[in-house]
Amino acid sequence: MTAFANTTTKQPASNVSTNHDDTKAKTIVDISYQFDFARFYEHLVDVSLSFTVVSDAPQLWLPAWIPGSYLMREFARNITAVHYQIVGAQTADSNKQPATYRAQKIDKNTWQLPAAQAGQRVIVEYEVYCYDLSVRTAYVDQQRLYGNFTSLALAVEGQEQSPVHVSLIVPNTFFADKESSKVLLACGLDATHLQVDQQQKGRQQTNSQHIYKLQAANYHELIDYPFEIAEQENFDFIIHDNEHQTLHHSFYLSGKQSANLGRLQQDITQICQTYVDWLGDAPFDDYTFMTFASGQDYGGLEHINSTSLITPRNDLPNANEPKLPSTDYQRFLGLCSHEYFHSWWVKTVRPDVMIDVDLRREAFTPLLWVFEGFTSYIDDFMLQASGVIDKANYLRLLAEQINRYYQTPGRGNQSVAESSFDAWIKLYRTDENTGNAGISYYNKGALVALCLDLILLKNSDGRYRLFDVVKAFYTQAKQNDSKRIGINSADMGSVIEQFMPLAEWENFERRYVNGVEELPIEALLVANGVKIQANTKETADKHVPWGMRCNETPAGLKVKRVMRDSIAAKAGISAHDVIIAIDGIKADTKQLTALVNIAHPVECYLFRRDELMCVQVQPEPTTKVKSRDETISMTGAVPPHKVSLRLAKEDKTLDNDNEQLKGDAGWETWLNVMKR
Repeated sequence: MTAFANTTTKQPASNVSTNHDDTKAKTIVDISYQFDFARFYEHLVDVSLSFTVVSDAPQLWLPAWIPGSYLMREFARNITAVHYQIVGAQTADSNKQPATYRAQKIDKNTWQLPAAQAGQRVIVEYEVYCYDLSVRTAYVDQQRLYGNFTSLALAVEGQEQSPVHVSLIVPNTFFADKESSKVLLACGLDATHLQVDQQQKGRQQTNSQHIYKLQAANYHELIDYPFEIAEQENFDFIIHDNEHQTLHHSFYLSGKQSANLGRLQQDITQICQTYVDWLGDAPFDDYTFMTFASGQDYGGLEHINSTSLITPRNDLPNANEPKLPSTDYQRFLGLCSHEYFHSWWVKTVRPDVMIDVDLRREAFTPLLWVFEGFTSYIDDFMLQASGVIDKANYLRLLAEQINRYYQTPGRGNQSVAESSFDAWIKLYRTDENTGNAGISYYNKGALVALCLDLILLKNSDGRYRLFDVVKAFYTQAKQNDSKRIGINSADMGSVIEQFMPLAEWENFERRYVNGVEELPIEALLVANGVKIQANTKETADKHVPWGMRCNETPAGLKVKRVMRDSIAAKAGISAHDVIIAIDGIKADTKQLTALVNIAHPVECYLFRRDELMCVQVQPEPTTKVKSRDETISMTGAVPPHKVSLRLAKEDKTLDNDNEQLKGDAGWETWLNVMKR
């Protein structure tokens, strides 16, 4: 056997207690996992769990959801039969192996070991199917070995606080078609890498394995650290806090890509440094970005000292990336910014129901608009605050949020607090009626945050804003023994009243958070030197003809969604219908667009399921759209589908004395937060 070790220098995995009377006592509390990836071609992981039983007939359980993604994912569905052996159990024939028992499943994500008794050492074995290409579960093939322990590691009931030891066992065959020096482990935990050669008994052949060893203070800590083993590019950078302490950051990038890593490092460093400059310090000693580049997949998930990201490879910077990032690249930087901020704002300051959360049941809260909404506002804001994008591009990103909001008629039916509470049954389960029935707490939450930010600025003559509210909560968390706090709606009022009258906050909360009144976006932006203009080339009816969204297929126009009270809805057109002809002409996107402002009734032939139908589409009076140079009212009955934002006045200086031109542009205090 030959071996070498390579330990990464990162945040300590945990403060694992070693204060035991003897080795036997330590054995009792420790729990060990082995994850064997030998069957990666079949997308399978073989898991071995060993622990000492503390009570008869112990139970094992697996989370049903992962923090940060509020849907019952039912990870247990990917586990096949669970078996176990009792170590040291007596048998009639001393040459025989201990008996193997089949665990009994007692509910959807819980298994019981009836034959195991207190004091016995038990080895549990099971396999997990890993073929979900997302940041929430696990994915294993010949390209990458990726996993969240919420999907892989069964917890021992009542022993969740025991120290945990993990071995990730990777066969040499995984390395065979790769440049071994580029096969790296990305993980927020410290890791030790061992290469072990094992000679098969009676043969000359050897099996080589790579073993990555991890440890965590307990099960709940373990499941906050995803991992990826793959051929990866990587770079490191340093961020300094306000006490001049260095925070080590690592960025790992896997998948087929040709990203400009130098440019990526430059921009990510600027963004991260701006966050730490604002908040003073960080709830971590080091941080790891884990990114997989794919064709079109997109998403991210936050963890205390890392984030797992998946992005279209075209969103990464290329060799000729312009000084101002492309629209696609801005999207990726916004994703990085979003998940990075979550270390402070959801992992450290979090909803109260997420403090000691049971991952087998839903955790309902009306505050996801605070945590995801604030983050969705701040993530793009910090791109311009860091100087990575300019103010014009930030206003373009903000306009996209506003447009999504006004494109969603369900904003009049569901409050943002209700949207937060119903995340478990609605947000992640969209259907053809989603846009009519509700609103996203990400989207409206971001605009509520914008409005609150601008109101705070107004009430305090520019002294206070949303950033101060966030920082006040973070300061409270740092003063807590656990270095984290859980907050509720009452806590929001207690902190916000430090920066504005409580009665005004309660009125705001009643109307815009718990109620469905239209947000005062226009008035607040105009007051801060921003003009809102209609885009006359992309009005509502042109972008969504007849108030419906369609996909063009060989069979015809397949209807995806129909807006309430639209021309299509009044004609009786429904989602999933396939429109084949309009006024006797084969239906296609071009024809439909040409009929945006129909002046006479038209006959529309469609298939609903396998039945041919004919409906009559009636014209409606068209609403005159104001010119591009006119600021429009967003509170009218028919807001434009597309709006654009621009600064009312540029920030210019006199040539002679560097004194600002008379008249405050209005937006300087709002956008130049880091200059305060």
